[in-house]
Amino acid sequence: MFVRTVYATGDPAKVDTAIRALNAQGRDLLQERPGYRGAGIFVDRELGKLLAVSWWDSEEARRNSDEVMRERRPSLMEPFAATIAVDNYEVAVYHPAGRPVSGGGLRITRLEFDPADADLLADTFRASVAPRLETLPGFTGTSLHIDRSRGRGLVGALFADRESLAASRSSQASVRQEGAAKAHVTVVGLEEFEIVHAEVWGGN
Repeated sequence: MFVRTVYATGDPAKVDTAIRALNAQGRDLLQERPGYRGAGIFVDRELGKLLAVSWWDSEEARRNSDEVMRERRPSLMEPFAATIAVDNYEVAVYHPAGRPVSGGGLRITRLEFDPADADLLADTFRASVAPRLETLPGFTGTSLHIDRSRGRGLVGALFADRESLAASRSSQASVRQEGAAKAHVTVVGLEEFEIVHAEVWGGN
């Protein structure tokens, strides 16, 4: 599968306006597009950050959907978003372990790597990182998204509630350190979000 991420920042007091629009008009627009496989909305209410992720069964479906969403995105994000960044990734590993629920937690790890090591990263994540994450209390799934040409990636780890997310920080730090060394990647960012909505149909 393939994903598109939309990362917006703005006034924390206005973030719920964007969430309502994305959950209503935004979801309807996505569901009308061929190849749609699900979406998620994640928010940091304190800092004013919103991450929207849509899943697609092919690069073509993702590209075609963006022709519509590119025009509608600014109005859906108003008046919250002061900045909007859009990125595209391949889903290298999809490892569900439960059903994400509203109010749960998402931890995002941002990676950089030599494009020649993309397969090494995917293999390492599948063989050693995902199985260890699955042992963490409250864990409900993880995925690895990569941009092979630019040598950039995202790891998302989902938890059933914010307490489980917080309790996993030390354990996941150990997994992250060992995985990064094995896969020859550099961790360039670490963020946490509340799950507003998340669903994916099927996977790799």
